[in-house]
Amino acid sequence: MGLILEELAGGGSVGVADIAAKLGVSTASIRRDLRLLEEQRLLSRTHGGAVANTTAYELPLRYKGGRHKDEKRRIALAAATRVDGTMATVGLTGGTTTTEVARALAERADLAVVTNALNIAAELALRPNLKLIVTGGTARAESYELVGPLAESTLGDLNLDIAFVGVDGITVDGGLTTYHEVEAQTNRALIARAQRVIVVADGSKVGRRALARICEVGAVHELITTGGAEAAELGRLRAAGITVTTV
Repeated sequence: MGLILEELAGGGSVGVADIAAKLGVSTASIRRDLRLLEEQRLLSRTHGGAVANTTAYELPLRYKGGRHKDEKRRIALAAATRVDGTMATVGLTGGTTTTEVARALAERADLAVVTNALNIAAELALRPNLKLIVTGGTARAESYELVGPLAESTLGDLNLDIAFVGVDGITVDGGLTTYHEVEAQTNRALIARAQRVIVVADGSKVGRRALARICEVGAVHELITTGGAEAAELGRLRAAGITVTTV
């Protein structure tokens, strides 16, 4: 449902067929989402689509517009194929790319999703095919994420089969990094509970370092990124034992 609201924020209206094609889901599923969003007074339905209400839906800056949108969707589709079997438990940190992963998994059956991202939780909460677990914590308005001791305490009691982690930077020397130190600590707690860790990051994040270190690259099993990533750094990541997949 977040994509619908993003499209409304950008253009003022959406079409059922267009959104269904972008998400790769049925038009019936989109109509159901539009009905639910209308009930929340976030839009008004029209014949074949919907228009924005006069009260604008505001996303945090990190989620507005969005560079590399198509790349992130390709990453998400590849990431979704890593989830196999029934009743797998999937962890998702916050971020635009992990949000796309959530959308790619939304129609799957018999998954348990654990997240500290409020926007991801809002999109998945009305999916009866999924079990959703949301951490406690203090909400960060800049990223929609719940962070801090309460979030970490929740994660400490859970076991994850696979975790998809969004980052602001990844290098062999600097590890996984983000711009906020408390967010980094909460993400570290989620990673520690996962059997398999996959970083989902478009190519602009490879070779970049942000302020706060989440963890060393040794905790990562795979990086799914795009062809524009810095080739030399990708080579170093492979040499460090990480499977690198470009889409």
